[in-house]
Amino acid sequence: MVTFWVAVLALSVLLYVLLDGFDLGVGILFGLTRSETRRRVMLSAVSPIWDGNETWLVVTGVVLWGAFPIVYATLFSAFYLPLLVMLAGLILRGVAFEFRYKTERARWLWDWGFVGGSVAATFIQGMTVGALVEGLPTANGQYVGGDFGWFSPFAALCGVGLCLGYALLGAGWLVNKCEADVRDSAWRQIPYLAVGVLVFLAIVFIYALVENLPLMHRWIDRPYLFVFPAIGALAALVLAASVRRRRDGWPFYTTALIFVSAFGTLAISFWPYMIPFSITIDEAAAPHSSLAFMFWGEGLFVFPLMLLYTVISYSVFRGKVKPTVGHY
Repeated sequence: MVTFWVAVLALSVLLYVLLDGFDLGVGILFGLTRSETRRRVMLSAVSPIWDGNETWLVVTGVVLWGAFPIVYATLFSAFYLPLLVMLAGLILRGVAFEFRYKTERARWLWDWGFVGGSVAATFIQGMTVGALVEGLPTANGQYVGGDFGWFSPFAALCGVGLCLGYALLGAGWLVNKCEADVRDSAWRQIPYLAVGVLVFLAIVFIYALVENLPLMHRWIDRPYLFVFPAIGALAALVLAASVRRRRDGWPFYTTALIFVSAFGTLAISFWPYMIPFSITIDEAAAPHSSLAFMFWGEGLFVFPLMLLYTVISYSVFRGKVKPTVGHY
C-alpha cells in the first residue's frame, strides 16, 4: 500500500510540473511581448486547460497530508513563507487571467500581475527543489532551520533555472498550439532558452562537485542513474534538430522528456528518502489503516477520474488556436 501511494505522489508531482509548468512558462513569456494580438493568442493557448493543470498541485498536497503526514509537516514547517508567496503568485495570476479583459486603462496592471505571479510561483518551486537537493537542517526528523533555513544561493540559482526551464516548456507549447507570429516568436526564443537551461545544469553540476553535496555520493554508488541524464541529452539533441527542421510538435515533447529525465534522476537519487537525507518513505508513511481508507476514496475513484478528465480535456482542445475577439 505504501508503494501505491508513493507512485500516486510521484505521478501527481510529475503531471503538475509538466502541465502547470508549460502554462506558467507561457505566463513568463507573456511579458516579452507588447502586442495585444499575440497576448490574446497566448492566453487562448492555455485558457481551456490551465485550471485543470493546477489541480495536480492540490492532489500532491492531499496525498502528502493523508499518506505521508510527517513529510507534509516537515515541508510546511521549512517552507511556510515561500509557499505562501507561491500561493499568492498562483492566486494573482489566476485573478489577472480572468480580469484583464474586463478593463482597458488598467489592463497593463493585470498583464504584469499575470507575468509576476507566474515568475514568483515558478521561482519558489525551483528554490524549494534546490533547498531539498542541498539538504534541509533537521534533527530527529524535524526541521530546525528557522524561518530562512531553506534559503541559499544554490536554492536561488535553482529558482532561476526552473524559470528558464518552464519558459522553454511554454515556448514549446506555443509552437505546438499557435500559428503565424506567436509560433515564429516562440521558435526564435527556444534556442536562447535551451542554452540558458544547459548553462544552468552545468553550473549546478560544478557546484555539486565543489561543495561535495550528499547527492553526488549517490551517483557514485548508483552508476545506473546516468541512464536518466543520457535520456535527457538525447532529448536535447532532438530538440536542437527540431529547431533546424521546424517540426512544430517536437519542441514541447522533447522538453517534456528532459523534465521527465530530470525528475527521474532526482527521484532515484533520493530513494528511499522523502526528505533527503533524514526521513525515509517507511518512516514517513501513515498507518496502514489510513492508507487503506484513502485507497477506497481517492485511490480507487478520484485519482483515476482526474487522469481521465485530463486526457479528455487535452483531447477535446487539441489542435491549433487562433486569435479571438471574445473572452480574451
